[in-house]
Amino acid sequence: MKGPLDRSTPPFFRQGITPGFKFLIVSLFALTLMFSDVRWKVVSPLRTAISVLLYPVQWVAMLPVNAMRGMSGYFQDRQTAQFNEQQARSEMMALAARASQTKELMLENSQLRALLETRARLGFSTRSAEAIYEAKDSFSRKLILDAGQAAGVIGGAAVMDESGLVGQITRTYPLLSELTLITDPEQATSVLNTRTGARGLVFGESSAAGQLELRFMAANADVELGDILTTSGIDGVFPPGLPVAKISQIDRQSDSVFARIRCQPIARLDGVRHLLVILSEGSQLPAKPEPNDTQRKTARTSKQ
Repeated sequence: MKGPLDRSTPPFFRQGITPGFKFLIVSLFALTLMFSDVRWKVVSPLRTAISVLLYPVQWVAMLPVNAMRGMSGYFQDRQTAQFNEQQARSEMMALAARASQTKELMLENSQLRALLETRARLGFSTRSAEAIYEAKDSFSRKLILDAGQAAGVIGGAAVMDESGLVGQITRTYPLLSELTLITDPEQATSVLNTRTGARGLVFGESSAAGQLELRFMAANADVELGDILTTSGIDGVFPPGLPVAKISQIDRQSDSVFARIRCQPIARLDGVRHLLVILSEGSQLPAKPEPNDTQRKTARTSKQ
């Protein structure tokens, strides 16, 4: 019988294999499994089964990470989409402005070509001018041109575009001039009906902007819709033969001696920009004849 001070190892701890031998066995087993897995893939089914069992756990564990990634990607994609949309709108606005400028340049080019052809057909000297702005007087139709006395523009000169008569120079400055359109209520133009040869006067109509009125024509006058009116040249202001207007409305009232006749200008008066100023005043009129002896004597007697 052992005493209480017996320090020998109890029988329980002396049972079983040693730790070193256990380590050797576990190492041999691990090496065997590794060799078998490399050679015959014996552990692959076990690995597959474990991955299937652990997938729900992995999915739940990755939920916060996927949520953060999704939110980050959403905001990044939204910012990228907004930037691309803004850039696309800027490009569209630039293309629209460029297309508008191209159309304007094409229209201006066609007008300039037509003016050059018109100048070649005319038998008198002209000066090209550009309308820079419209007069501020709301009761008149006037334009300011960029050609004045320095360019040879004189008061009373006729102004036309590629289609017909536009108006008359009513005031000149050294570098600018004032153009009164034929549709101005105070502007009168002597015209000739090309179909009948009848002469008349057209005035700007104040009640209908952009229209003309052929006045002082008898109610039974030979006037038809579509008749073309040109400058007669008898007034000594406008050269003859310039297209002025086309008759658009005829109102023959039984209680009036004169017919009310409205005309549509042939020239493009609204938005007109490039014009021709006729510089040779009265070039189409014959020279004034010299008085004979009888006329001289009569003039002297009347003075006395």
